[in-house]
This record gives sequence, structure tokens and C-alpha cells, in this order.
Amino acid sequence: MSGFNLIPLRNWGFNIKKPFVIAGPCACESEEQMRETAERLKDQGVSGLRAGIWKPRTRPGMFEGIGKEGLSWLVGAGKNVGLPVSVEVATGNHVELALNAGVDILWVGARTTVNPFSVQEIADALKGVDVPVFVKNPLNPDLQLWIGGLERIHVAGIKRLGAIHRGFSSYEKTKYRNKPMWELPIELRRLHSEIPILVDPSHISGERTLVASIAQKAFDLSFDGLMIEAHRDPDKAWSDVKQQITPEKLGEIVSNLIVRNETPGHDAEDVLLTLRQQIDRIDNYLLEILGERMDIVRKIAEFKLENGITILQTNRWKEIVEDRVKKADQKELTQEFVRKMMEVIHKESIRQQSKIMDNSNL
Repeated sequence: MSGFNLIPLRNWGFNIKKPFVIAGPCACESEEQMRETAERLKDQGVSGLRAGIWKPRTRPGMFEGIGKEGLSWLVGAGKNVGLPVSVEVATGNHVELALNAGVDILWVGARTTVNPFSVQEIADALKGVDVPVFVKNPLNPDLQLWIGGLERIHVAGIKRLGAIHRGFSSYEKTKYRNKPMWELPIELRRLHSEIPILVDPSHISGERTLVASIAQKAFDLSFDGLMIEAHRDPDKAWSDVKQQITPEKLGEIVSNLIVRNETPGHDAEDVLLTLRQQIDRIDNYLLEILGERMDIVRKIAEFKLENGITILQTNRWKEIVEDRVKKADQKELTQEFVRKMMEVIHKESIRQQSKIMDNSNL
């Protein structure tokens, strides 16, 4: 698909505050829990109430959600405080049960997005239905799989469609539960600016002390809103204890958020134009320098060809990387950035040399 024909988020038909935040417990546990949490959330600047009814778990025996009984508790709690309610669906049956119970917004979870068969089942259940649907990114960093999930839901006729960035699973241990990898939702925004994107700081962080900083990062990058897990007593939650916050803490985070303007004023635009022109000039210079570097790379390849030398000299490559990485701090660059930059340059150098070597064998 070349594009999505969507209704803008501001026209979705319910009171969307700025910043746009959907909040509630990871899991619906009891009618009392939902009612109290909703009551404490209603004055904290949220636009919607969320709760997990069905919880996909990694291993059997873990709490897998209260089930359909909780739908009436969630819907009732939302009506009591005047907030639309949202729930995750993973099957066509979930869709039917949620809609019959009066749920206002659905979302497709990360574990479901990875399976096109499951997403298609949900899409089939949504045909002929007018309901907002969000699609979370898949567990693995696969942008095309994410877009494919959005396309399946859109083809079913859903015009109020959005994405949720909740980070990506990684075997590597980091301070985050799921690595943000902001470049992927940014690329989704570049390809399909018509799709509203929420950020889920709870699942990215896995730790409540990081929720505020990730929430602010989301708005610094001009995303459209947040989905945050808030529980009346996080330390006693039945699931995801570490990443949930109290409704009052949520209100504090929301009130402290700085929502920046994506479109600058006239004076600011003049300043930005001057600075951007400088960046354009430097980018063009970088391309010229890289072109000169590759000219030398091709000369090296010809010399290696004439003298029977292999393309790759591992020791030389290690020396180059170590030297450039050491200089990163001098230029206020991270070592990770410089290392990745050199890897990309080296990959192109190998390609250039291989082309010369391969042509000589024709």
C-alpha cells in the first residue's frame, strides 16, 4: 500500500486532551480495583482508560488475565468517570466480546503483531465495524511486519487507526526492558505521517523510575501521545509490578511534560532555515569527502589485485576502528555512533574492492 486513508486523531470522536494519554492498570484484577483506579485517574489529565483483560504470558501458570468477566468492570469504571476505555485483543473472539461489552478502543499487542495469521483474524472480525484500533510494534525490530499489521487492519475498513511504539525485545541486557530503537517509529512516521503514533513508556522502561524520561522523549520526538500503566497500588499488582505507577504519579508526569511545537514561528523559522542551510552544505561536503575516500579505496583494490593481496586485512581494520573510536569524545560524539559509522563505511569499502576483484575474474 502506498498510503493510509485515515481520520486524523483529533477527529476520533472523544475528548482528546493535550498531551493525549491513555492510562490504567496492566491487568484488570477486580471491579473495585478498576473503579478506584479510574476515580483516581479522572483528574490526572488522561483521555482514556486502559486495562488488560487477556494477558499473553511467556510461560504457563502465570496470571493470564481475568477474562471476559473483567470487560464489564472496565466499561463500568470508564462510564463512571466519563472516559472511553481500551483493551488489548489477540483473537477474533476477543474483538467480538470487547465490542459487545461496549469497549471504545482496541489495540493489538506486540506478541500478536508478529503473527500475520492472528492479525488477519482480528481484521476479519473488524470488518464492518467503526472503532479506533492501535497496533503495537512486533517484538522484533521489523518495520515491514509492523506496517503489514497496520495494513491488514486498514484493509478491514478501519479509518481510526494508530500505532503504539513499545520498544523491541533484545537478548542483550540494557537498562530498558525493551530497547527503544527510536529510529524505527521515526521511519514509520517518515513513511506514513498520517498514522498517529503513541509511545508506551511502561513497556520500554520496565522500571517506573524511567517512565517520565521516556514520556518526555516521546514528545521531544513529536509523537502523538502515550499509553502508560497506572495501578492503584503498583507494588501489589498481579503483573508488571516494577513498571506501573500510581495515578497521582501519572498526573505529576503529565503536568510536567513539555509539549513542543513541531511547526516553528516566523522568527524561529528564519533561524532554523539558516542553520539547516549550513547542515546541507556540510552534508554535501561529507559526500564529497566520502567519494574521495572511495577513490582511494578503489586504488588500494587495484594494488591488491596486482600483488595478490586479500581484500580484508583484519589487523588494519581493527587499528582504524580503535583509532577513530578514541577520537569520538574530542568531537562530542558517542563511541557507539563512531563505531557504527565506521562499520558502514567499511562495508561500502569492501563492496567497492570486491567489485574490482570480481570483475577481474570475468
